[in-house]
Amino acid sequence: MNPNPDPRNNLSPEERDRLHSEEERVLISQRALIVYRVIRIISYLVSALLVLLFLRFLLRFSGANPENMFASFIYNLSEPFFAPFDNLFMNPTDLAGTNVLDVNILVAMGAYALLGWLAIRLIYSFFAPQ
Repeated sequence: MNPNPDPRNNLSPEERDRLHSEEERVLISQRALIVYRVIRIISYLVSALLVLLFLRFLLRFSGANPENMFASFIYNLSEPFFAPFDNLFMNPTDLAGTNVLDVNILVAMGAYALLGWLAIRLIYSFFAPQ
């Protein structure tokens, strides 16, 4: 005698079909939940990076003292993400020769926003439920 009989054996064919379709819906919902969570994580990470780069832009634009602990922290934290775009364009300067408008940071922000959007669209197009 089987200690764990399958309760599906007692179902009618219509009930088995309905149960099968409900199981498929559950699997599709679980897959969609995973896809949307991955998309949300990517969105949060890209947003955090854009905020970090925007803080760097504001500090450079306002002429913040790079010796300041907060400014130094933001510059050091954002440096690996900004490095590929450093010296891409010449920046306008004021009379003292300090940077006023760092266009390279704006380009970096646009590039990372575009990459994040492309990654989300790629994931969504391959893994989103039909």
